[in-house]
Amino acid sequence: MAAARRRPSALDDPVVSIVIPAFNEKNTIEEILRRVLETPIRKQVLVVDDRSTDGTRQILQAMKERQAEGAGSAAASDGGDCIPLADLQFFFQEKNQGKGAAVRRGFAQATGDIVLVQDADLEYDPRDYEKLLEPILDGRADVVYGSRFLGGPQRVNYFWHYVANKFLTLLSDIMTNLKITDMETCYKVFRREVLAKIQIKSDRFGFEPEITAKIAKGKWRVYEVPITYAGRTYEEGKKITWKDGVQALWCILRFRLMD
Repeated sequence: MAAARRRPSALDDPVVSIVIPAFNEKNTIEEILRRVLETPIRKQVLVVDDRSTDGTRQILQAMKERQAEGAGSAAASDGGDCIPLADLQFFFQEKNQGKGAAVRRGFAQATGDIVLVQDADLEYDPRDYEKLLEPILDGRADVVYGSRFLGGPQRVNYFWHYVANKFLTLLSDIMTNLKITDMETCYKVFRREVLAKIQIKSDRFGFEPEITAKIAKGKWRVYEVPITYAGRTYEEGKKITWKDGVQALWCILRFRLMD
């Protein structure tokens, strides 16, 4: 059997910038940082607090202060292992603006060869990074989406959220002519040069359809891979509502037809 040939656009040992927008995730922020920092990749982790009011901001500020003092780690308030600080960078929004604004700020600070979006809850598992990064590392893709609907294990949860996700993804596919199964997924990974050519305008959850529309317009090579998903209930802290679905619908139309 012939050996696989290396593609010219493949990346060797890149730095991955991991952007983590955080709003009111006091119960999960330290554990998600542990999981992200444990991944065996060269990384820059950019945590953007979107003016949290539940104590998340104070947890992150305490880590930043420890970092400024030259400490290598910070004690955790959740009783778990200490948080290593070497790869972390912290940014604090002056007012709550939404996920899109937080991600936009993270993108502006990212210096890695690859940029990956990670939510601050525990719904998405950093152990999936290997499969998310593979199509970019071997030169096949410029953008990778992690799909919750390609057969990966997932917690069974809200039926109508599933219906709404499928409807919005279908409409996005119609408008962009991309065959994506999960437009609303958190896990989106980009070669840095892709983001350099895209200006994000949406401040809230409209970020997802906007970035998808602009990727389609740029004719970048897009891959999807299956991921695991442990969706939360509203009692556990889930934030997205039907209003965000309406906004996403508007953004699908806006960024296809008018931007």
